[in-house]
Amino acid sequence: MSDMRSPSLDATAATSNDAAIDPPNSSISEAQANQRAILALIEQLGAPKETTQAKAISELAGFGEAAIAPLIDFLLRRRNASITPNYLDGKAYQLLLGSSSPQAIEAIATHFPKGVVTCDPAVSLDLELLQNLLARQDYQAADKLTSQKMCVAAGNGASERGWLYFTDVDQIAPVDLAAIDQLWLVYSENKFGFSMQRKLWLGLNKNWDKLWQKIGWKSDGKFTRYPDGFSWDISAPKGHLPLSNQIRGNKTIKAIFSHRLWQD
Repeated sequence: MSDMRSPSLDATAATSNDAAIDPPNSSISEAQANQRAILALIEQLGAPKETTQAKAISELAGFGEAAIAPLIDFLLRRRNASITPNYLDGKAYQLLLGSSSPQAIEAIATHFPKGVVTCDPAVSLDLELLQNLLARQDYQAADKLTSQKMCVAAGNGASERGWLYFTDVDQIAPVDLAAIDQLWLVYSENKFGFSMQRKLWLGLNKNWDKLWQKIGWKSDGKFTRYPDGFSWDISAPKGHLPLSNQIRGNKTIKAIFSHRLWQD
């Protein structure tokens, strides 16, 4: 018996089957475009300028799970090259930390269980919790812990007192102060930290009132009220954190800015 089906029906069926097998051309083009974009960003991760690398890390974040492997590779290559961790490592690590991808979770557990910063063996402080808080951008808790760690580093009963005299600051070992400062810089995209505050202060010719205004510690002639008046996220002004109690004047923070760590 001959096949009496209409040729038009055969064509329709074939078209339907093809559509079930192959995705639309627009989807193929989109996937290819994304792949090309990711490859271009991976190349930028190896650029000589940090600003180019930072931009690539931020843009990779928009590709979700496809960005995980490049970020892991970026961090491992820098570690293997003995590059001192900075805000680039911190940003890449924070993206992994915020991902639910099994690949990201495994990489953190295997390669970076305590973060991307390994403190100098000479550091006398346990800064593991501080690193964890900063990596997770819990800046308010990190600020409180920083104050406690500075007191521990100073000794002289500062921990029992709960705050620093300006005369205590010189007792803080340079390696301890440097470690705390590095953690703040690494996990804040280079926005926070004592060295950043000091840099701004020097740029303002050591004018304290201008500094308070610039970093958001003073507004309309009044000091910012703790804690609600302060910003506890990455959108805060550069130099906003960590805090220093200005009720007791500027002697303590001036002592920090004048610490021998910063002297040539």
